[in-house]
Amino acid sequence: MKKLLVMLMVLLAISQFAFAAGVREGQAPMQKDIVDTAVADGRFTTLAAALGAAGLIDTLKSDGPFTVFAPTDDAFAKLPAGTVEALLNDIPTLTNILLYHVVSGSVMAGDVVKLSSAPTVLGKDVAIKVADGKVMVNNSQVIITDIEASNGVIHVIDAVLLP
Repeated sequence: MKKLLVMLMVLLAISQFAFAAGVREGQAPMQKDIVDTAVADGRFTTLAAALGAAGLIDTLKSDGPFTVFAPTDDAFAKLPAGTVEALLNDIPTLTNILLYHVVSGSVMAGDVVKLSSAPTVLGKDVAIKVADGKVMVNNSQVIITDIEASNGVIHVIDAVLLP
């Protein structure tokens, strides 16, 4: 009897976890939001730290939808020495730079290539062009497209966009 009770409790715990995670019989797990998707990827630790310092994590975890042009850790490493540290100590400037990477709405790659510019949530446009088969956002190349999240899409870029 005791063994049966323990087994029932374990099954109940598993079913509650599955329900909380959005997993039901015949369905795939719910997609992660933009922040959780980027963190799980592993190439965006500097971006995640910057979003945390700027207080933007809750915003990018909200319903959105958002399109994020996400610079990798390698992109941040291309900045002059000391730049990231200086930005982490200048939250208004850091926030402006991060908001310059975000466009309202979910803009998939097929739509991005049709644009010549896009308005960012900072209020300044980024230039978009396709040249030699490469999509450029300002002077940054889009290297991976259409990483879908529950509240938008991520396009990976190889350089930090500066307004």
